Amino acid sequence: MKSQVIKSDVLLLITAIIWGFAFVAQRMGMDYVEPFTFNGFRFALGSLSLIPLLLIQRVHFSESSANKSSISLRYVVISGGLTGLALFTGASLQQIGLVYTTAGKAGFITGLYVVIVPIILRLVGQRSSVGTWIGAFLAVIGLFFLSVTDEFTVEFGDFLEIIGAFFWAGHVILVGFFSRKIHPIKLSFIQFVTCSLLSLLTAVFIETITLSSLLEATVPILYGGLCSVGIAYTLQVVAQRDAHPSHAAILLSLESVFAAIGGWLILNEFLSLRAIGGCGLMFAGMLFSQLYKRR
Repeated sequence: MKSQVIKSDVLLLITAIIWGFAFVAQRMGMDYVEPFTFNGFRFALGSLSLIPLLLIQRVHFSESSANKSSISLRYVVISGGLTGLALFTGASLQQIGLVYTTAGKAGFITGLYVVIVPIILRLVGQRSSVGTWIGAFLAVIGLFFLSVTDEFTVEFGDFLEIIGAFFWAGHVILVGFFSRKIHPIKLSFIQFVTCSLLSLLTAVFIETITLSSLLEATVPILYGGLCSVGIAYTLQVVAQRDAHPSHAAILLSLESVFAAIGGWLILNEFLSLRAIGGCGLMFAGMLFSQLYKRR
């Protein structure tokens, strides 16, 4: 049991690193293609990357015989569709927000789902510690310093990232619930296909898709599709089979740190002292909400 927990922690940490640097790739992709086009193709690529695993029978995480007999194809499709819908909404808000904000800020604001997850779980009946509410307070204060301007307004990109954080929280909870009943590769594939189809359908109606722009965005799309989607999201689903949603959230929250590092190293992004202080308070809130132990 302990080895399974350690393995889950390692997988979640790798996921956080990949996702953190994915903010850089997503930001770079916006120089060539529009948000829904980018998401549509990267999630399509992520879906395709899972097909070989679906065809190979010797998977490492096989379902129990009881699950095989009790879980219907309809349940699998509906579960993957719901998870994919949450993924589509969160990813769309995040990608559009990256047009108007930096990769570092987007990473920290998205990380708010770490605080939101236990609050949502509290609303559906699970207990929340005092640490959850103290962490939420610190995160909100940090968000104020990071995103609220001197004129007491919130930048449009930051606002979209804030709304998206709630959908990322919902996605974490859904994955944590369904991954215990459905094979992780199946769940990943269906949610990726759902997100890709919804993104491409939206792109067809409101964006302009050209071959030249897609070719220019090849590297960001490849990273976003193969690494961020195909590898990282699947690692998340696999790891969360043996991890509590709140426990998974604290490890995944490290993506905000890696996003800031990636933005600084690759995109030459810099945050003001006020913004850095806000990031520090937000991250402290994320950690406090998860690490605080009730007596």
